[in-house]
Amino acid sequence: MASETVVLEDQETVADLATFFSRARSIEDGAVLIQAAGSALALYVPVLYPEFLGDSVPTVLGMRAVRLGRPAEAGGVFAISALTDRLARMGGASLELSIPPAEVQASWAGQQVPRGGWEQRETLEDDALLAEAMRGIGVVAQALPENAGKPVLKTVRARIWSSPVEGVQTPMPLGMAFGAHALGFLRAGATSTLFASGQWLRLSSGGGHVVARQGGVLG
Repeated sequence: MASETVVLEDQETVADLATFFSRARSIEDGAVLIQAAGSALALYVPVLYPEFLGDSVPTVLGMRAVRLGRPAEAGGVFAISALTDRLARMGGASLELSIPPAEVQASWAGQQVPRGGWEQRETLEDDALLAEAMRGIGVVAQALPENAGKPVLKTVRARIWSSPVEGVQTPMPLGMAFGAHALGFLRAGATSTLFASGQWLRLSSGGGHVVARQGGVLG
């Protein structure tokens, strides 16, 4: 039977998730996919994803994993605002996070991220990834016309974040560097590791992971 609540390990985890959700909402204030199994809780948020069938934009997701204070089984796609509100109501005293009663629809959540079969490809400098993310942010800003509407904004962002990261042997979308930066996963002077499993890539950094299903410029 699925749990109606999950018990987080400590108050540091509560604060960490609040920060993660806040950063995720700065990218898209939409949904979060949660998967709790045993003493682990994994949370996925969107960075970039196809808008329609046949769209060549890659799916890029941020993933944060935390430990639970008590084993639980839970899963689903929920409004990130609902989980943010529940964290806030815990008031720095409770460790029990209630699961929202209703799920929401999110096209990107149907992607099945591999659980295994990951092969290490290369080690990347976090400083270089940060520089690439900032380069992309600059290109987006320059490419947008004044008073750009939402459709134009999405088109420009999709085109730029789908382009490849420069200086990396394994083709990976620039959106992975942007996601790692925007979600606070990168650390100055540290390194991240790039893995591959089938059509998926995973960038594992000190603060979390970014996964991407290859598409668009990645073929």
